[in-house]
Amino acid sequence: MTIRNLAPLLRPRSLALIGASDRPGSLGNLVLENVLDAGFAGPISVVTLHPFERSGIHCVRSVDDLGEAPDLAIVMTPAPTVPEIIGQLGRRGTKCAVVLSSGLTRTSGLQQAMLDEARPHLLRVVGPNCLGIVSPRAKLDATFARAKSKRGRLALISQSGALITAMLDWADARGIGFSGIVSAGDMADVDLGDLIDLFATDPETDAILLYVEGVSDAAKFLSAARAAAILKPVVAIKAGRSPAAAKAAFSHTGALAGSDAVYRAAFERVGIVTVETLTELFDAAQTLCLCKGLRGDRLGIVTNGGGAGILAVDALALARGRLPELSAATLASLDAVLPREWSRANPVDLIGDGGPARYAAAIPPMLCDDNIDALLVMNCPTGRATSAAFAAATVGAVDAARCEGRVKPVLACWLGDTNAAEAQGAMEQAGIPLFSAPEDAIAGFSDLLRARRARSDLTDRPAASREVKRDLERARRVLANVRGQGRTQLTALETKELLTAYGIVVAESRFVADASAVEAACRSLKPPFVVKIASPNLSHKSDVGGVVLGLGTAAAAAAAAREMAARLARERPAALIAGFVIEEMIERRDAFELLAGIASDEAFGPLVLIGSGGTAVEIVADKALSLAPIDHADALALIDRTAIAKRLKGYRNVRACDLDAVAAVLDALSAMTVDLPDILELDINPLLANYDGVIALDARVCLSPQPVANPRHAITPVPMNWSADLVTRDGVAIHVRPVRADDEALLAEFFKHVSPEDLRFRFLSGVSEVGHDKLAMMTRVDYRRTMTFLAFGTDPGTVIATAMLAAEPDRSKAEIALTTRADARKSGVSWTLFEHVLRYARAEKIAKIEAIEYADHDAAIRMEQELGFVIESDPEDPTLRIATRSL
Repeated sequence: MTIRNLAPLLRPRSLALIGASDRPGSLGNLVLENVLDAGFAGPISVVTLHPFERSGIHCVRSVDDLGEAPDLAIVMTPAPTVPEIIGQLGRRGTKCAVVLSSGLTRTSGLQQAMLDEARPHLLRVVGPNCLGIVSPRAKLDATFARAKSKRGRLALISQSGALITAMLDWADARGIGFSGIVSAGDMADVDLGDLIDLFATDPETDAILLYVEGVSDAAKFLSAARAAAILKPVVAIKAGRSPAAAKAAFSHTGALAGSDAVYRAAFERVGIVTVETLTELFDAAQTLCLCKGLRGDRLGIVTNGGGAGILAVDALALARGRLPELSAATLASLDAVLPREWSRANPVDLIGDGGPARYAAAIPPMLCDDNIDALLVMNCPTGRATSAAFAAATVGAVDAARCEGRVKPVLACWLGDTNAAEAQGAMEQAGIPLFSAPEDAIAGFSDLLRARRARSDLTDRPAASREVKRDLERARRVLANVRGQGRTQLTALETKELLTAYGIVVAESRFVADASAVEAACRSLKPPFVVKIASPNLSHKSDVGGVVLGLGTAAAAAAAAREMAARLARERPAALIAGFVIEEMIERRDAFELLAGIASDEAFGPLVLIGSGGTAVEIVADKALSLAPIDHADALALIDRTAIAKRLKGYRNVRACDLDAVAAVLDALSAMTVDLPDILELDINPLLANYDGVIALDARVCLSPQPVANPRHAITPVPMNWSADLVTRDGVAIHVRPVRADDEALLAEFFKHVSPEDLRFRFLSGVSEVGHDKLAMMTRVDYRRTMTFLAFGTDPGTVIATAMLAAEPDRSKAEIALTTRADARKSGVSWTLFEHVLRYARAEKIAKIEAIEYADHDAAIRMEQELGFVIESDPEDPTLRIATRSL
């Protein structure tokens, strides 16, 4: 489920408090007092075994004694009573309950009993073990928190009730209001993904704050967060980020993919802005709530202290913001109102002897400058005027500019706590976030920048697919052989065969069972040689002296193997020595040792990692990771996030590496996570890279303890299994495949050949051309919720028809829109593509398909009727028809 039956959390029409009490200090009394103090306007019923008299409430002894079913129930009774109460509420027709009670655990069986009672009635349960909920728009505070909340446009979802109480205290002191607050508790039913979906579509929410301790359904959470981040900023703080949370792993890749790194990668992938501390979360909340419409990264600064301006500029560089030059018109305007000694540059230094009038004069030209995307106004306390006077002048200038349509984000920094405190009231009333230190103010601007970039990345990030040529049958045979022998670790030769099957170049090698066979193995290789121990008990061979390099002769190689075997027999007697791997020594000029691999996270599934390699890999800890799958553009971007990336691009007399070849290895690893879900960890270290390409010198692979039927990706891969070669009723052959993120140009060209009339039918408006925003919506899709199919005719590079299916998060309904080029009509293409989409919808267990058509779109309506759709007039718009079909 997702947001089904969750609307009462924000706008309940009636309320039942199960377990409320008139006993001071009790949980039931605290919640009751908060509900009454907040002024909830709807009917309030109290269910308690100890009835009491209270104005404005109806008190009964049991749920069965209630009149009409309450829209929302708050349950606060002892844990053993909760399942029966939930069942009673469900039978009466209540669809949403918030369970504050603790003790409903999986181990006790009470949690499952509660869910079993709720499920037949589709009753949604928030909690248990939560603080409650707050909906200021409904004048509802159903919590046992002390602080009260104002109405605003910020949503807070937290797995910690204590954090909510701290947030309420902080917000109250700063005048920040909320559209809603939900304590998620143990998330037995309603989880973070459900709540994000709820606030994503809420018109009264401008930004969503998350406090995350853990994710129960990663795919659902990320899908909801991505959908929300396209619409509004989503900011999260993740608890439990210490290195102690990192697991012991078979490979370097697994060891480096710690919990915090994985969560960061997951959040970044779906557009969530992460913060480190509660203070940063509070500041981000303030800035995002008050500042909207940031167009770019260029910051203008007005200050009466040159040193303060320099500190802000230094911080701006670290925040990846830009300090733009002022336009000639702005310079002229400022020259006319400022003393000759002013800085004549950005930051605009008003000189310390200036009073409020200089602020009033300097701010309007800065807000008019098209080179400036946002403005920071700074004030150092002086004897010229009070802090409040400077604030009043600033607010007046900003308000005047807003009235004239010059609306840009404005931040303020009144240096010093006392200085800031005196300005707070005026800034708060004007909706200008106020800070007391330059670096904090720039951090606020950085929050705006990061939220803007996060959203932009979802729609504008470069995309490029690269076909991974692989011998899938060969790779599967390798893994089947390992499974057949009851092993989970691949031998060196098996690992190299697997990599070769995916086009990854490996060093030539031979395996021998004992040292006596080394010299013979060397005859088919070129010196110098490398000898490596082969042992299932020794994952990191270099750590135990299990690798010897640069052996010039076969005899030297044999001697090294004998010495290695003897020493390990003494030092590691328990280790099984399976034999030795003999390789040609690979020496490449200007080469770098990299690490590339696959790891698996319990919550988020497979990951792809790249970074600095070699024996000190975990000490250097230079890595970047991403949730799989990734495309070629993602792979290049991942490389660029590593510290070694600058060196890979060349310096002095060192030529640049072939980064495309490095990215191709990541492409192959990503494909493996989809094709071979049994791979738990894979480590290529070192992956030697230079201008000639890459070669894997050593690698190890570990499989899951049991075979995995389906990939566990939290980000749904492109479902290429839904590609098909089809034949229309008229005998026309077409190829249909799912859209990829890099198909935007193909679709743009397709729509150039669609008539204005068909564009009107497709977009239900008078669209003259299909721009990037619409194309991005069709190509950069979350396959968990949306699918776009492309149909090709005889020319594999030309799209002749397209169909988009957008489903509700709970798959209760999906809307379809289909367009066919005029020159492909009357050949059955539309019908065949539509049938393919219906087959996909059935497989995805979508309950109902809906199409919205103009009443005069006769061809579409006729086809939909033939396909079994029921056609009805739109009750809100007589020009539209709604076609529906249950699957």
